[in-house]
Amino acid sequence: MNIKVTLPDGTQREYPKGITGFEIAKSISEGLARNAMSIEVNGEIWDLSRAISTDASIRIFTWNDKGGKYAFWHSSAHVMAEALESLYPGVKFGIGPPIENGFYYDVDLGDKDFGEDDLLAVEKKMIELARQNNSFTRKEVSKKEAVDYFEKKGDEYKLELLKDLEDGTITFYQQGNFVDLCRGPHIPGTGSIKAVKLLNVAGAYWRGNENNKMLTRIYGITFPKQKELEEHLMMLEEAKKRDHRKLGKELELFAFSEKVGMGLPLWLPKGTILRERLEQFMRKAQIKAGYDPVVTPHIGSKSLYVTSGHYEKYGKDSFQPIHTPDESEEFCLNR
Repeated sequence: MNIKVTLPDGTQREYPKGITGFEIAKSISEGLARNAMSIEVNGEIWDLSRAISTDASIRIFTWNDKGGKYAFWHSSAHVMAEALESLYPGVKFGIGPPIENGFYYDVDLGDKDFGEDDLLAVEKKMIELARQNNSFTRKEVSKKEAVDYFEKKGDEYKLELLKDLEDGTITFYQQGNFVDLCRGPHIPGTGSIKAVKLLNVAGAYWRGNENNKMLTRIYGITFPKQKELEEHLMMLEEAKKRDHRKLGKELELFAFSEKVGMGLPLWLPKGTILRERLEQFMRKAQIKAGYDPVVTPHIGSKSLYVTSGHYEKYGKDSFQPIHTPDESEEFCLNR
């Protein structure tokens, strides 16, 4: 039995039911198969090794695509977790997602202080593990199997995550000796990870709740080529030189005061002149583009926010009303 696969340009091809994303990539070109990282199937990003059993619209992602980087950095988080487990037996894991540039993993290292030397040790271990080119294997498991596994392992964070999952929707991924609770997707194998840099360490409350334990959040980034990592690190250094907080102080543009609020700039004379010039430039550009300027009040009647729905949704936290002296009217600050 065949299925119909629709490619990004709208053309359709027929393939045997159960064909994988990798096999489709190979049927298009050997080069695409070598560089493929993941596949989008009907809007969802999958591993290239997953079987496609129904008609589908697909898009194959390489490193140059956002979907390819997503799978690459998600897989890198798992390799970092494997390195941590190898170096620090008994470590417990929270979540380890890809982010816009790289990935992180929240981990519980017990009483251990995790510093710069530890980052370097984990980096080295990650490269060692990546060179083994272990495959990422997806396995569907029952909720009981998953609970039994993490109870035996003693990882209460994964057990808590399992409470929110329904039986029949749970998957494990394994590469080398590391097994994780994960939806995926992942790249075919660890060998694609050629360059590793762990960037920094921060604290993060488990599930973002300050009443929970503070975990260690380790940030990192990886690339399929060492040159790309070097270029990225150079870009980060250049960005530091251009940090507005650094330049603002050095050029005497603005200052901050704890009494005012650390996120609220006090514009100094030079900064005020620069700001006014930017405002004038923007006004001229807007008028030239056909926009007519208007000015609205800094406050508005509470009824305005009730009508818009903002007061019901955000009033408790963001739209506390200002009362007139006789409390006959209520106003809110426009934001």
